[in-house]
Amino acid sequence: MGNEGCFVSRDEWADVAVVVVTYNSARDIRNLVTDLRRDARRLSLRLIVVDNDSTDNSAEIVAAETDVILVRAGGNLGYAGGINRARRYIGRCTGVLVLNPDLRLRRYAIDELLNSLSGTGVGAVVPLNLFQHTDRIDPTLRREPSISRAFGDAIVGGHRLRRRPSWLSETELRPERYTCAHSVDWAVGSALLISADVERAVGNWNEDYFLYSEEIDYCRRIREQGRLIWFEPAAVVEHAGGGSGTSAALAMLATVNRVRYIENCHSRPYAFAFRAVIALTQAIRVYRPVPRATLQMVLYRERWRDLPHATQS
Repeated sequence: MGNEGCFVSRDEWADVAVVVVTYNSARDIRNLVTDLRRDARRLSLRLIVVDNDSTDNSAEIVAAETDVILVRAGGNLGYAGGINRARRYIGRCTGVLVLNPDLRLRRYAIDELLNSLSGTGVGAVVPLNLFQHTDRIDPTLRREPSISRAFGDAIVGGHRLRRRPSWLSETELRPERYTCAHSVDWAVGSALLISADVERAVGNWNEDYFLYSEEIDYCRRIREQGRLIWFEPAAVVEHAGGGSGTSAALAMLATVNRVRYIENCHSRPYAFAFRAVIALTQAIRVYRPVPRATLQMVLYRERWRDLPHATQS
């Protein structure tokens, strides 16, 4: 390993326990491990990688790193399921950092996240996301989903009219909000540092979602603990995106899971209205194949069982 940092074992104290869930991530995982080793020169890091039955050599790449804890899931458990499997190995630490495998960490990103985690009332911290190899901001900050915000995103479009009122968009689009530290409802879950006490209190991630919306649910549960989700722009990561692959089935799953989330935390009439707005979003674009198929999926609940779900090999 040369002068690269080493990861601490399961039984040692760690500043941060890092959790990564891989699925066909061979193209990216080496780079992330390299970044983490650089940071392990000054921080005590424990790295836990759960492989969701990749068909490339993701698990073999990780297995070659002898100080990394590799957990072979024995199937595709989904993102939440993979994180839950990793929780058994977190051990004693200050914080738990959940990372997508296709991230690159800029220098001192973890340090800045840790510094913010010590703030009064902070339960979890999210970094500034940039598109990989650029300084262009990826607008990952989000507001709690609502009927009015779903309607605004349906009519206006998710990333247009940056100055529209906050009640008409789930995505935070104002550039100045990405230059200052502040609390948020939630953020796209590519990187999330959770204080160890909050992680224990909140418990398992909700595996009903398989992929997408699990971070909305988890952040809401942190807020229900009376703790803040904090955005720290001094902590910078680069995100390639698409680390879990892209397909029409995954696009449909992302939409259906938004409906699932609202059904889980709102009344039946509210959930019905939200579902109607989501259907409208797809109907507006029904001339395209994927929105047309997604509209059918939203309207006919019995089809949800055909969406991607956890499997055991």
